[in-house]
Amino acid sequence: MLTTVVFDADETLLDLRPAVTGGLVAVLDEMRRRTSAAAGVTLADLESDWGAVFGELSAAPVAEIRRAALARSLARAALVHHLDEIADLFFAQRFALTRPFPDVPPALATLRGQYTLGFATNGNSRAERCGLDGEFAFELYAHENGLPKKPAPEFYAAVVAAAGVPAGQIVYVGDSWEHDVVAPRRAGLRSVWLNRLGLPRPPGCTPGCTPDAEVSSMADLPAALTGFTAITGTQLA
Repeated sequence: MLTTVVFDADETLLDLRPAVTGGLVAVLDEMRRRTSAAAGVTLADLESDWGAVFGELSAAPVAEIRRAALARSLARAALVHHLDEIADLFFAQRFALTRPFPDVPPALATLRGQYTLGFATNGNSRAERCGLDGEFAFELYAHENGLPKKPAPEFYAAVVAAAGVPAGQIVYVGDSWEHDVVAPRRAGLRSVWLNRLGLPRPPGCTPGCTPDAEVSSMADLPAALTGFTAITGTQLA
């Protein structure tokens, strides 16, 4: 039977977008306070700088990618020498504003009575800084202790090791099709796709890369998990 439910963080449990936007607004305000050269810089410019550096640095720690994006933004107004201060400002605001979606706390409370709960993320949303302190039996963060990012198989192996149960007794819940559905299933875990936006499934999915369940809200997760049974092996059919 299913014993363990492990969650992705950003855009699954945590409403990250308003927090990042708030952090970037704070950065833009500070840039404009420091120099008139930033008057023509826009929030859209700062948002686009993330995409401009992400591809090249996608395997790097998220905080490193964000610093590179901020450096690109500051270069627009010749403020790169203030990167450390501006990065501190961004992260302080970003963490202060990062909170769970409203459907998360009651769902976790319901699930905790039946399952062991885990938290495993590629990002730098630490549970204790984002309103989720004490919610999980274990937490895993990519780039800590040499752990590679999802979708590396080693990430899910670490989830299994932390859970201390066979992979087939674990379900991974998240919003990313590749990271939270396909890769966990290949590693022998169950998967639930939390599709808050009602996105279509990618074309050409085989039975082995589809989720065991799909929900649009955390409120629907407890019912979706009812009736799950353990699986064996490292590859699902």
